[in-house]
Amino acid sequence: MTGFAPVEPATATGKAAELLADVQKALGLTPNMAKAMANSPALLKGFLALSGALSGGVLPAPVRERLAVATAEYNGCEYCLSAHTYIGANLAKIDARELEAARDAKSSDPHTQALLTLSDAIARGHGQVDDAALQGARDAGATNEEIGEVVGHLALNVLTNYFNVLAKVDNDWPVVRPRTAA
Repeated sequence: MTGFAPVEPATATGKAAELLADVQKALGLTPNMAKAMANSPALLKGFLALSGALSGGVLPAPVRERLAVATAEYNGCEYCLSAHTYIGANLAKIDARELEAARDAKSSDPHTQALLTLSDAIARGHGQVDDAALQGARDAGATNEEIGEVVGHLALNVLTNYFNVLAKVDNDWPVVRPRTAA
């Protein structure tokens, strides 16, 4: 049961209709999250803008998907955990072991591990991280541009996690349940 009635593309009007058409065109489908977000066209527009901007950044898709999986697990968001596990496996081509490890903010790749560790520290510290956490990312080769994008992805992922949990969006992805609720 959704907490927000989805806005169906076929009956949407105005800005919601335009945005849902953009989502359909870009993805070839309109996920339930977008339909629920369309109740607030400003929210959907903001999500699409931030998501689009970050997807053109320096972090490659496999890293972005791992960051999303780690954040969804931490926040207990089944919808996002399911979506990003599917996207990670099928589009970003991340193997199952790495996707499972990402749930714990882990990776066998040292650079990706450093970014996941930093993102996890930022989330758990509500933005407060000690100098050692930031230096650890830099020591692993993370640039200021990457670190900035980690914060951007964390913000984007928290936005979608919180929205999907609050709105009780029906999961339209192969279900992956968080191990623990936030």
